[in-house]
Amino acid sequence: MKIALKIIFILTFIFPFFNGVGQNGDINLLKKINGSYTTSGGKFFIPITNSDNLVTFTIPVGLFATGLITKNKELRWKSYEHLSSTAVSGIITTVLKLGIDRARPFKTYPNDIVKYTKAGSHSFPSGHTSMAFATATSISLLYPKWYVIAPAFIWASGVGYSRMYLGVHYPTDVLAGALIGSASSIGTHYLFKYIKKKRNSKEPEKL
Repeated sequence: MKIALKIIFILTFIFPFFNGVGQNGDINLLKKINGSYTTSGGKFFIPITNSDNLVTFTIPVGLFATGLITKNKELRWKSYEHLSSTAVSGIITTVLKLGIDRARPFKTYPNDIVKYTKAGSHSFPSGHTSMAFATATSISLLYPKWYVIAPAFIWASGVGYSRMYLGVHYPTDVLAGALIGSASSIGTHYLFKYIKKKRNSKEPEKL
């Protein structure tokens, strides 16, 4: 949890300075990405950007249901950890969105950026990206196998890229979202490990 709090502090106090100094680079990169939009590209990236909530909440539900059916406490514990990590990420993202109140790029640069999907009112940080990276990081920590980690982060990166490609987020929004999501899951993972260790130490030894 300390990692997540540090991320909030850094982003809250560093962003105003970074935004003033690096805005040109931010929008120029976004112009290139958004400007490469094609109909076939939209058909590919819109489902990816829309898969965020489905994937994020299907995993903990699947883990919990499987754990319940098989009477596996470990699976249920993993579902709690995963859900908690995405909840922490969501809270941090929402607080920063409201506090920083950055306008969406298609509103600030209506002549340069085209919006190809739905978007809310606040741009920084990217909520889709933070959730995707929270999910990818959490499932990778729970199941540290290459065949879990690789597709998880390829998908999360695809979500992040889609937010820029579809014109609803700046590159810095996406970068911040990835940091928040990853940090939230790492912090939550070690918090759950600590809680689990404390719980196990209090259980009476079996004779």
